[in-house]
Amino acid sequence: MPSLRDIRRKIGSVKKTQQITRAMQMVSAAKLQRAQERLLASRPYSDKLAEVISGLALRADPQQHSLLQRRDGPHTLVVTVTTDRGLCGAFNSNVLRMATAFVGQHPDWTSMLVVVGRKGRDFLRRRPQFQVKSQHVDVFGRQVSFGVAQDLARELIDAYTAPVEAVDRVLLMYNEFVSALRQRPVMRTLLPIPLPPTASEDVVIDYLYEPSVNGILRELLPRYLEILLFRALLETSAAEQAARMTAMAAATDNAGELIRQLTLFYNKTRQAAITKEILEVVSGAEALKGT
Repeated sequence: MPSLRDIRRKIGSVKKTQQITRAMQMVSAAKLQRAQERLLASRPYSDKLAEVISGLALRADPQQHSLLQRRDGPHTLVVTVTTDRGLCGAFNSNVLRMATAFVGQHPDWTSMLVVVGRKGRDFLRRRPQFQVKSQHVDVFGRQVSFGVAQDLARELIDAYTAPVEAVDRVLLMYNEFVSALRQRPVMRTLLPIPLPPTASEDVVIDYLYEPSVNGILRELLPRYLEILLFRALLETSAAEQAARMTAMAAATDNAGELIRQLTLFYNKTRQAAITKEILEVVSGAEALKGT
């Protein structure tokens, strides 16, 4: 049985851990608010840009644009977006599990991974059976930079339009921010750039374009890819803070329950020690009476 001193030390250690988890919860709550504001501000722009591109694609020939051409080859590039820090529950493992399962379900494809985030890099470094094409760490600092999305988009475009051994498809896997209590791992097709389906009864309104439809589409497609990647980074940033806030709140509650149990155990142990000392005193007194 542990001594009273050991129990007191353990209670003090758990209390210090509880203070740390509570502080991390408050910091994540503050960061979540800022990340959520940036995410909500970016969604209307990306949605409108997708609408414009889909409208332009109806009036253009997709085969004239390399980023719209669809191929059925086996070369696949999977972009996984994870965080640079941990202590956010199963946030990163959900995306990495989706990526590894996808690669395992298509053994006839030649799949390579582009890893964003230190946690994904460390996970795949211990599994050499997965081919990692490139890695991007220290992405989620104080604020997600649009330049990171531009560099990543340029890398994916070069891989998709390479004259030799070009990639046939590019997939993106990340955590989508739904609410402060829910983050959903999703998989989206980046290249070829997906276009929303149009019904046959939809009325297509024609416009006059300057310089031309193909010229505007040629300029907007790379920018749209950058916006998709930047939005995925913003989604991950907000979802990370929400997941960490939830995980730290649960850790704080668990620490409080553990403190309560240890305090109860400490009181019982202390009471048993006092009772034992009283019995020893009474037994000694009775022994002295008998002599």
